[in-house]
Amino acid sequence: MKKIIYGLFFGDSITYGEYDGVFGGWVDILKRYALQKFHEGNGDELILFNLGIGGETTEGLLKRMPVELSARNSADGNLVFLSYGANDLAIKEGVQVVEPEKFKNNIIEAVQLAKQFSRDIYLVSILPISKNIDGVEVNSGKLRSNEEVSAYNEILKDIATAYSLGYIDFYAALLDDKEVLLSADGVHPNEKGYGMMAEIAIPIIEKYL
Repeated sequence: MKKIIYGLFFGDSITYGEYDGVFGGWVDILKRYALQKFHEGNGDELILFNLGIGGETTEGLLKRMPVELSARNSADGNLVFLSYGANDLAIKEGVQVVEPEKFKNNIIEAVQLAKQFSRDIYLVSILPISKNIDGVEVNSGKLRSNEEVSAYNEILKDIATAYSLGYIDFYAALLDDKEVLLSADGVHPNEKGYGMMAEIAIPIIEKYL
C-alpha cells in the first residue's frame, strides 16, 4: 500500500518563490517534480506545501507553526524544511530585527516543534547577497551584509549538527556565481538561481518518492 507523505516548507519570500515569474520558485519546481513522479506510478505520493510568507522572521514562524503542523499532519510521515534568517539578520533603523542568540533559540524551538510531527527535518541556509547591496540600506529600509549571512549560517549549521538534522547549503552553491543567479534586488534569486536550488533539493525529496 502506497504511503502519502507531506513535505512542509516553512520560510520567507525565497521559499514562496518571489520574483520568479517563470517557475514559481524552487519549492514549486519540487512540487511539480513530485507530482510527475507520482503520476508515473513510481513509489509513494509526496505532497509538498509551500508555506513561505514574504518578510517573515523566526518570530512569525513560531506563532503559526503549531497550527500549520497540526493542519498538515500525514499519518504516513512528514518532512519539515525551515528556511529562515534573511529577514532576521537585517538591520532596520539601526536595530537587528532578530539578534543572533534569539535567532538560535527560535530555530531550536522550531526544531523541537517539528520533532513532534517529523523525524525528517532540514535546515536551509541563507543565500549570499549581491555585492551591490552588501552593507547598503535598500528602499525597504533594511540593511544586510554577507558577514551577517555567514554568521547566521554558522548558527544553522551548528544546530543541524547538534540535533542531527539535514542541512541544505544553498549558500555555498550560489556563492561563486551569485551576481548572475540573484535578481536585480540582490536578495532574491532569479529563475536561474531558483532552478539551481531545485536541482540541489531534488535528490533529497527523491528519497521519499
